[in-house]
Amino acid sequence: MATTTAAQRREQARTEYDAFLRDCPTNQLLDRLSDKWVSLVVSALAPGPQRYSDLARRIAGVSPKMLTQTLRTLERDGILTRTVTPSVPVRVDYELTPLGSNLALLLTAVKNWAEIHFDEVHAARRRYDTDSTDV
Repeated sequence: MATTTAAQRREQARTEYDAFLRDCPTNQLLDRLSDKWVSLVVSALAPGPQRYSDLARRIAGVSPKMLTQTLRTLERDGILTRTVTPSVPVRVDYELTPLGSNLALLLTAVKNWAEIHFDEVHAARRRYDTDSTDV
């Protein structure tokens, strides 16, 4: 069994997760987190638990299939929990875990940034498109 020095162990720990590497699991996680539905679901759940139908109404444009898929993925990743309450009809609530609440701070900030700065981005796009046609 080969031994490693402390410096080698530190270097290995530093490079174990490198999101810039395509095959790194953190790269795959970033790919998942950058999905717009993930961002919107996490942001919608930030204030507290919600039912599926509430989320479907809140997030305009999401199909039932995509919402279900996104919720299952987030549950699998430990971002949210799904609680089924036996009743007629059955009640299903979704709530962020502590990990999800931590993520919600970031994704909600990005959502807010997009809402605040969209006009500036749109103006920059128009300028770019205008300048590009002049070349």
